[in-house]
Amino acid sequence: SVPFLIRLFPVLLTKFVYLNFLAFPFFVDFRQPELLVNNTINLYLTTEPGVTVGIWHTVPSSRGAEAKGKDQRWYEEALADDHPVIIYLHGNGGTR
Repeated sequence: SVPFLIRLFPVLLTKFVYLNFLAFPFFVDFRQPELLVNNTINLYLTTEPGVTVGIWHTVPSSRGAEAKGKDQRWYEEALADDHPVIIYLHGNGGTR
């Protein structure tokens, strides 16, 4: 019956292949990354009208002591200094 259902509803195939309806780990608030990862804050970037992307900014552990207790402004200024920026693009599951 599964092949028949996939033939009738091809969108089911993409759901089962990519599993993008699952959010793992379960019951995690991704708006508070500092609970999961040290030296990290949550930011939002508007890419185009009506599209907002949530991002995490993590400073290297070598700047960890300097980052403790700092606000969003400090992290934004840290993006503008001479240190390299690594962008990690996660999967399509709606998680970070």
